[in-house]
Amino acid sequence: MDTQNKVLAVVGGKAITEADVQRTLMNLGQRAQQYNNPQGKQAILDQLINKELIFMDAKKNLLEMDAEYKTELEKLKKELLSNFYVEKFLRDVKVKDEDVKKYFDEHAEEFVAEETVSASHILVETEEKAKEILAKIESGEMSFEDAAKAFSTCPSSQRGGDLGEFGKGQMVPEFDKACFEMEIGELRGPVQTQFGFHLIRLDKKNEAKPVTFEDVKGELSQHLLAEAQQKAYQSKMNQLRILYPVDHSGIL
Repeated sequence: MDTQNKVLAVVGGKAITEADVQRTLMNLGQRAQQYNNPQGKQAILDQLINKELIFMDAKKNLLEMDAEYKTELEKLKKELLSNFYVEKFLRDVKVKDEDVKKYFDEHAEEFVAEETVSASHILVETEEKAKEILAKIESGEMSFEDAAKAFSTCPSSQRGGDLGEFGKGQMVPEFDKACFEMEIGELRGPVQTQFGFHLIRLDKKNEAKPVTFEDVKGELSQHLLAEAQQKAYQSKMNQLRILYPVDHSGIL
C-alpha cells in the first residue's frame, strides 16, 4: 500500500492523507525539522483538520458571497496572477555554459582565492598570566598544546588551541594583524584584544592563488542568471510601459 495515500482523517467526507501532511511539512522550510517527528506530524494533521472544518463552515455560511471577502479575493488573484506571469516569462531566461566560461576567462583576475592562515592560540584574562605561560612554553616545560588545554579560556583549548584556517578580516583586528605578519612556526604574544590576552602560534600560510572554473562554475552561473533575469524583467517592464502608458505626473 502506498503510504502517501494513507488516509489519516476524514472531515465531512474530505480525506486528509499522509501526502497532505508531508506536503505541509516540506512547505515549512527551515522549521520542518522540528515537526518531522510523530508529535510534530500530529500537530500538522490537527491543523489540516481545523482548516478543513473552518473552510466547510465558511462555505455553509455563504461567506463566499460576502463583499469584503470578494474584495480580498480579487487582491489575491491579482497578486497570484502577477507573480505567475513574472515567473513564467523568466523561465525562458537561460545562461549557456559557454557564456559562463567566457565571463570567467574575461574576468580571471576577479577569481583569486584569498590568502589564509592556520593558527593556534592560548587565551587568558591577564597579561601577567600570558607571560607566565609563554615562559613555560619557551623553556620547554610545557608544549603549546598542553598549555592551551591547561590554561586557555577559549573553547579551542580542547583542540590544543587550534583555530583552523581563516582569511583576513575574520578575526578581531589585533589578532588578525598579528597572524598575517607572522612567519610559520613563530610564537607571538601577549597580544591584547577585547577578549583578553593571546599567545599566538602560526601553523600554516596559504598564499592567494587563482581558483579554477569548476570551483566557481555553479555560483557564477547563478550570478549571471540573476543578472540576465533582471535585464529581462526590466526589458519587459519597458515594453509594458509602451503598451500600457503610465501617467507619472503624481508626486509622492
